[in-house]
Amino acid sequence: MAMTYTPVGDLRSNDKIVRCPQNPILSAKDVPYDASLIFNAGVAKYQGRYVMVFRNDYGQRPNSVHPAATNMGLAYSDDGVHWQVQPKPCFDLHNQEISRGYDPRLTVIDGKCYVCFAIDTRHGICGGIAVTEDFDHFDILCTTAPDNRNMVLFPERCQGRYVRLERPFPVYSRGGGSRFDIWSADSPDLVYWGHNQLVLGVEDVPYANDKIGPAAPPIKTAKGWLTLIHTVDIDSSRGKNGWENSWQKRYCAGVMLLDLDDPTKVIAMSKKPLIAPEAPYETDGGFRNNVIFPGGMILEDSGEIKIYYGAADTVECLASIHVDDLLALCDSPR
Repeated sequence: MAMTYTPVGDLRSNDKIVRCPQNPILSAKDVPYDASLIFNAGVAKYQGRYVMVFRNDYGQRPNSVHPAATNMGLAYSDDGVHWQVQPKPCFDLHNQEISRGYDPRLTVIDGKCYVCFAIDTRHGICGGIAVTEDFDHFDILCTTAPDNRNMVLFPERCQGRYVRLERPFPVYSRGGGSRFDIWSADSPDLVYWGHNQLVLGVEDVPYANDKIGPAAPPIKTAKGWLTLIHTVDIDSSRGKNGWENSWQKRYCAGVMLLDLDDPTKVIAMSKKPLIAPEAPYETDGGFRNNVIFPGGMILEDSGEIKIYYGAADTVECLASIHVDDLLALCDSPR
């Protein structure tokens, strides 16, 4: 049975969001090797500087607008705005089973950087977690069964256990369409995961009619875990909107606040988007227009929060907001 979607209508970014004047802060022209689409990066502060691991789609399939391959690149920055891309990709996940790895998210725990990632395999889409101390050598700690991805780690244990958010693909049990939700799992050692629980359903987000998922790894505040989500709505009246013949989806960023001791509990959330596609690099000329996909969030000592996001599946961008303003947006109890 085909899914039917009630259009969400016009959406706008919150007026407290400030887009970086230098946007896009990273694009294919900045990469010293074969690159076409630079987006969905994970960003963290690590060993005294900003580090970014970004998704790079490159090449072109025969008779298709879709890129032929994907790798993950590495860049460093002293200010979080201007980036120096390293001379070669940093994390290769290709083998006989895995066709590509992508969409990295970075979380620093106890002096090591953990990378959540997605992989396309011959038998489904999976998520995984790797650890590195130098971005040269990566040890893969675990991968999920299909189909699951968009995993993010919390930066410290909760009640003695590591916690992650994730987005499974329960097609059969959710009516045959992409009604995807945010779940949690926990672990004693970052290797073995269980205690899966639903955190937030797509039906709980007024500006999503298709699916939701984790975005940037959460940050800790006195009031709770500030947690970004990505939201998707479909409108069948939308036309081309990119390189493909038809792109009817719109991705936005939202925010929720999770309980510090039990991050499976949503304390509060915003009933409106935090960031909606509005700027030209988000809405025009991209591979898939009208896409905002946050992958990194950094709380500065000043209280500024830097939000790194992929725009139009084509470039990497930066927006900022004060932590107090972001907390104030979480004004609607679950």
